[in-house]
Amino acid sequence: MARDVHAADDLVQSTLERALSRWASRRDDASLRSWLFTILYRQFLDGKRSAKRYAWLLGRIRDDEDAHWPSAEREFAARATLEAFGRLSDEQRSLLLLVAVEGFTYREVADLLEVPIGTVMSRLSRARQALRQLSDGELPAPSLRLMK
Repeated sequence: MARDVHAADDLVQSTLERALSRWASRRDDASLRSWLFTILYRQFLDGKRSAKRYAWLLGRIRDDEDAHWPSAEREFAARATLEAFGRLSDEQRSLLLLVAVEGFTYREVADLLEVPIGTVMSRLSRARQALRQLSDGELPAPSLRLMK
């Protein structure tokens, strides 16, 4: 959940420290993966509040000539998407990362964030819509209606 490798390493380390110190308080019926991601998410939020700055979530795109992109158009699209992703709120970025990258189900994210599943679905929908608008640079086209 951090944009640079060093911040991500620090976040993982603080998560593991917290998990080990709270191991006895873990519920036996809870998924270890969900429990660790809950701690990770809370550590991330705590870091955001105390540092008053953005934590970098994704690595920078390499500027060198060996870029792994087959075309300039794809590189431009990737940069625009990453830039748009960086302009989303922390909550929107976190939701998109948990569902799209980490592969969590909506139910797991709801349990992780301690909110109803409907809230996760609506927030995720708004996050996807915001990402589309920011990366396209324009509002979505109005839906067409069939006229008789």
